Amino acid sequence: MRATRFAPIAALVLAGCLASKTDIALLQTDLQTMRAEAARGDSARRAQVEQVLVQLTRANDSVRAISARLAKLQGDIANEHFQMTREIMQLQEVSGQSTRRLQELRGALEERATAATPPAPPGDSARAAAAPGPGQLFQSSLDQLRRGSNGVARSGFEELLRTYPTYEDAPEAMVYIAETYAAERNQVAADSVYGLVVQRYPRSPKAATALYKRAQILRSAGQSAAARAALERIVREYPRSDEAALAREQLRTLGR
Repeated sequence: MRATRFAPIAALVLAGCLASKTDIALLQTDLQTMRAEAARGDSARRAQVEQVLVQLTRANDSVRAISARLAKLQGDIANEHFQMTREIMQLQEVSGQSTRRLQELRGALEERATAATPPAPPGDSARAAAAPGPGQLFQSSLDQLRRGSNGVARSGFEELLRTYPTYEDAPEAMVYIAETYAAERNQVAADSVYGLVVQRYPRSPKAATALYKRAQILRSAGQSAAARAALERIVREYPRSDEAALAREQLRTLGR
């Protein structure tokens, strides 16, 4: 009797237990499905990350290779510019030596001619005959400059310009006058004389020399704009001069 009374209750409890197990099984299945999908998503993301890392590594390697090639190219260009500048300076030195040798020979010839001239009667003509020629004056003044006697050398070159204003080496004599001032650290006077060389002898090759030396003075004084203007003028007005090649090189490094 009692067993019959509790049978429906037992059936309900059994049904509830069966429903709970089914729900749990479904939940477990859903969890497994979610875990599998998450694992697949993580795997795909890891693959993407690894692919991105590989691409970044390749890009970094390419950047390093390009940087190395660029550094080598810059080094090669700098070396070529250095070699070119050195060769230009060597050519200038050889040219200067040849010019000085000609000046020495000219001075020696004038000295011999003066020594061979018979004595003249007293008077102005005698003083004129005894006066040194332009080649002698130039050479003796240059010798004084090489000895470091800047004042004596300057006086000699100034006398040369006064006595022989049309002398063919007058522009060079004026450049040397400027150099005597530069040797005495009187940059203002040197700059002024270099400017006179360009003004008085614009067609002389020494005008380019004077402009270049003036640009160096301006650059040393921190006047970059004025130095650039002088260098650009050399390139524009004396494009075939040795100084033009040096000016182009400096213009590449001189800030605007």
